[in-house]
Amino acid sequence: MPIYSMTGFARVQVQVPKGDQGQLNYTLSLKSVNHRFLDVQLRIPNGLDALEVELRKALKDALVRGHVDLTLNVDRTTQQKAGYNRELVAGYVAAFTAARDEFGLTGEVDLNAVLRMPGAMQSENRGEDDLAILADSVGRQIAPLLDELKTMRAREGESLAAILNITLDKLTDATKGVEEVRPEIEQRFQDRLAQRLLAATGPEFNRQRLLEEVAVMVERSDVSEELARMHTHIGHFRQLLDSGGEVGKKLDFLLQEMNREANTMLSKTGGVGGKGTRMTELGLAMKAEIEKAREQIQNLE
Repeated sequence: MPIYSMTGFARVQVQVPKGDQGQLNYTLSLKSVNHRFLDVQLRIPNGLDALEVELRKALKDALVRGHVDLTLNVDRTTQQKAGYNRELVAGYVAAFTAARDEFGLTGEVDLNAVLRMPGAMQSENRGEDDLAILADSVGRQIAPLLDELKTMRAREGESLAAILNITLDKLTDATKGVEEVRPEIEQRFQDRLAQRLLAATGPEFNRQRLLEEVAVMVERSDVSEELARMHTHIGHFRQLLDSGGEVGKKLDFLLQEMNREANTMLSKTGGVGGKGTRMTELGLAMKAEIEKAREQIQNLE
């Protein structure tokens, strides 16, 4: 199963024949961007309440997260049949004829002039029929349009997965780098701590007791558990990417845990000097990659 980005776009332009009444033209489009939940906004003509319910259900059944805009634009010129106001035009013609005869004038009625008279032209509105035709056609178009949107979201999700896998590779390298320098840093920390404690206690001290205290403090600065958990989180992250589906929130939680492990490592190894500086660099590199990944997964469903 693929993972899906919440970014996508799909559009279809449709021409619906209406027999001797011409055709009905409309454009149906879907646009989605990232959002914490599924937020559906519909922009459709008035009088399509039943269609609106149908469209909302289709979107909720097909999508999990994202702000989704559905827009239905209808070519209004195709919804009307041109005509003229027969009674009004007849009145104009009769008035012209009567005036001509009464005053003994010459001339014929100019049809172009008559039809430019206010109210002479009118449209035969077939709104109810058009709405029924429109609702039926849109109802048949929404499923393939959603498929097109999900295909684009899947392609975007595949690209995001590739970027995230590169980030995981860098996190793995940084974690291994910490593992390589950890033994030397622990020994350096132990030596420095022992020297300071010996200098502070003077000639009167229990050496065995001192070494035991040093061992306890060194153990508290050990980062082996944090490293083990970081490897576990990275492995789980890869499994979620491979399994696909709705993974955005789960990945975000994992990244929070990774960031916590990186912070703990930095706090335990600060101020050691020597290769401790290298460990600090690696810890900061981890945090930088984690932050990059968090920006990417904000767009995952």
